[in-house]
Amino acid sequence: MFNRWRQENFFKYLREEYALDALVDYGTEPANALRPVPNPKRKELDAQIRAAYAELGALSAQHGLDAFDNPESVRRSLRGFKIAHAKLRQQILAAMERIAKLQAQRTSTPSHVPVQQVVPGDIVKLSVERKHLTDLLKMVAYQAESDLVRLVAPHYRRAEDEGRTLIQNALSAAGDLDCIGDELHIALAPLSSPHRTRALAALCSQLNDAPTTFPGTKLRLRFTVQPEPTPSMAFSGPRVPRAPQSATQPDNSCSA
Repeated sequence: MFNRWRQENFFKYLREEYALDALVDYGTEPANALRPVPNPKRKELDAQIRAAYAELGALSAQHGLDAFDNPESVRRSLRGFKIAHAKLRQQILAAMERIAKLQAQRTSTPSHVPVQQVVPGDIVKLSVERKHLTDLLKMVAYQAESDLVRLVAPHYRRAEDEGRTLIQNALSAAGDLDCIGDELHIALAPLSSPHRTRALAALCSQLNDAPTTFPGTKLRLRFTVQPEPTPSMAFSGPRVPRAPQSATQPDNSCSA
């Protein structure tokens, strides 16, 4: 059950964050015309049987109410009751016969038929080759995201709750690229808060320990975080907490 729960969360996350169910293209390709699908005739018979049972139930209920309200002074025997309600009994017998016939028809009707007998025209389906390729790339990206979350966890206190959000923000952050010798330097912009920026800097330090090269080249990747902007009118910088006032220090604040 735990593994099933993990699988459901995995696909839910990929549908929401990676658009796993999104269409890649509208191209089609031939499909198996002999693929079995539910038989619509059997479904129609099932609906008719349900309606017939509902009719029989209503007639039976009416028959029971008539028997409950039967005045004994008028009809003291069951034979008299049957004669008086002969029409209702005929309707009940007709409903039972109709149900028996419908059930016999359903028994002889296959539950599944080839799709070519249900769908007119050519049998096609959405092309799957490009869809499989994009799904593979999305799952690889998810695995890379999971690895980065594990790396940043020791440096980020709320990694269990906000680790993936932190990595998503880091991957979508702006940055500068600079090729220096045989290294490709990626300087990422600071994140929205200092503690997230520090966690990103620690993650960059761990990534630099691995000899990772840019695909198709011999340039080694080097990750850094750009310094915080100089405080100005547009950027006031991080808020510094005010030191608590000593009890012996005089209070020079003005009182109203």
